[in-house]
Amino acid sequence: MKYDALFTPFSIGKMEVKNRLVMSPMGTNSSHIDGTIADDEIDYFERRAKGGVGLIIMGCQFLNPELAQGSLEGVLQNTYVIPQLTSVVEASHRYGAKICCQISCGTGRNAFPNMMGEPPFSSSETPWTFNPEIKCRKLSKDQIKDIMKEFANSAKIAMDAGFDAIEIHAHAGYLVDQFMSPVWNIRDDEYGGSAENRMRFPCEIVESIKSVVGDKLPVIFRISLDHMFEGGRTLEESMELIKILENAGVDALDIDSGCYETIDYIFPSAYTGDACMMYVCDEARKHVSIPLMNSGNHTPDSALDLVSNNKADFAMFGRQLIADPDMPNKLMDGDTENIRPCIRCNEECVGRIVTRLTKLSCAVNPTACDERRLALEDADKVKNVVVIGAGPGGLEAARVAALRGHKVAVYEKDGKIGGQLAVAATPKFKDQLKKLVSWFELQLKNLDVTVHLNHEVTIDDEILKNADEIIIGSGATPIAPNINGIDKSISVIDAHINKDMIKGDTVIMCGGGLSGCDSAIELASEHNKKVKIVEMEDTIAKDVMFINAASIFRDFGKYGIEQHTNSKIVEILDDGVIVEDKDGNKQKIDGDTVISAFGMLPSNKLAKEIQAKYPKHTNIIGDSLKIGKVADAIRSGYYAGSRI
Repeated sequence: MKYDALFTPFSIGKMEVKNRLVMSPMGTNSSHIDGTIADDEIDYFERRAKGGVGLIIMGCQFLNPELAQGSLEGVLQNTYVIPQLTSVVEASHRYGAKICCQISCGTGRNAFPNMMGEPPFSSSETPWTFNPEIKCRKLSKDQIKDIMKEFANSAKIAMDAGFDAIEIHAHAGYLVDQFMSPVWNIRDDEYGGSAENRMRFPCEIVESIKSVVGDKLPVIFRISLDHMFEGGRTLEESMELIKILENAGVDALDIDSGCYETIDYIFPSAYTGDACMMYVCDEARKHVSIPLMNSGNHTPDSALDLVSNNKADFAMFGRQLIADPDMPNKLMDGDTENIRPCIRCNEECVGRIVTRLTKLSCAVNPTACDERRLALEDADKVKNVVVIGAGPGGLEAARVAALRGHKVAVYEKDGKIGGQLAVAATPKFKDQLKKLVSWFELQLKNLDVTVHLNHEVTIDDEILKNADEIIIGSGATPIAPNINGIDKSISVIDAHINKDMIKGDTVIMCGGGLSGCDSAIELASEHNKKVKIVEMEDTIAKDVMFINAASIFRDFGKYGIEQHTNSKIVEILDDGVIVEDKDGNKQKIDGDTVISAFGMLPSNKLAKEIQAKYPKHTNIIGDSLKIGKVADAIRSGYYAGSRI
């Protein structure tokens, strides 16, 4: 089998892991306020263990609430947290997975504004990441001593709970990294200055943990080897640090790149590409002999390359295992087509946590962190279900209804499935969307769902009369504002699917939402067009989650995409547009092709007619109900299919 190399055992210290696949540490923001983890989190990790992953590294558990200033994760301060931790450990062991407790002394200067009380602690009085005018509180030497005692206490709790390993969270500019890095450590005592001094803090943490666990549990160290911003620590500079860590007794390294100055590498986006942090492995391999793990948008093929060519010993998957916890078992069986792809949108995993302060979920897998509550049950009575529209919402509704035993038929007016999902999938960097459409197509085939293409349903259609349940996901239509010359533009949908419509070298994109941004990057990066985005608001990508926006703006700079904000389009010409600023001043922006990306409106005329005629068994979902993102459509489809 192609992926057999990923299913060989490998040891870290005395811990043998059954395969080379590791679940990356990611917080769920689902713990209780007293520091105990919730049952939902136990179910979540148990489901990933059942899916076949070799090692699970839980999201960070904090030493104490004061230092945490992060998402709502477990706190390893009091022994009453042990029973719940034992449950997650034994749930993982049931399926042969090892599980590692990641311990953190806090986010330090990276505390999110909506998670922060007082200014955060750091190695020095350096500026807070999100507001440089606020200075961090420098940890005193007495406080450092207390932290070392707390690491020993937390390690004892982890060991008593039954964990197989402990990982030190020293990643990507968090508090431990703030000691290791001269850009943030400006101390003049024994914890600052030389590399040996800056490494004193992490080495004392290793010593504190080892004083409790000895060689019973391996200690893993999570570190970013390349901060990827000017002034940050470089890959070359990190080599001295990892040698110090190996000499200090660290048993394995969990390595990647990025920090909060390059936040889209902490939470890799669609724009950063496959295996975007694998490049750090070759250099690290030259300097240490302990096992290496590597994460960052890995695919099965990049994981195979990583392990087969000895670049690292373990390939780490984070959001992909949220999207499909069964990925390891499917890989082992050679069933790659049935792996549900992560679309790397960041919206429902980290996005829900940092913007809404609620628990993790997944755009393509709404059951994530709700495995028990949203579990599907067989239907009591088999029904004839008609789904109108084969966009993401309709496809998910059809899949879920069929899984529950219903007889399902899908009707799509176009000649292919996918709807806006398929349209948005044309850029190379959105290839995961294309994979998701293919995955849906295969699932419906496997479930004997009949898909009728080129069939536009009407209010008098016989299929409606014979349906027990009707689900309508007829999508959305582009907004065409009343602008002189609007007929001289092409829609962003047409720009995605028919590049022959784009004439000349210079393109004007009217609208700086996600669709406009993606189309602009696609045209600039893949078709060598000069692109100018015109937006009436004061910023581009206003509706885009800030982590993804960081990637978008980097690509704007890379490909020379012009941004014209506070610019209202008042007329579209054959050779450009006329825009007006807030003061009423007008100017012309030249271009060969004008693309309209003004947003979308629900396409719900038929849906409302059907609902009025068949009110007792009609469900309207997705954009037909309310304009949203892929995650919104899929979730509404899941709900509709699961409640029939």
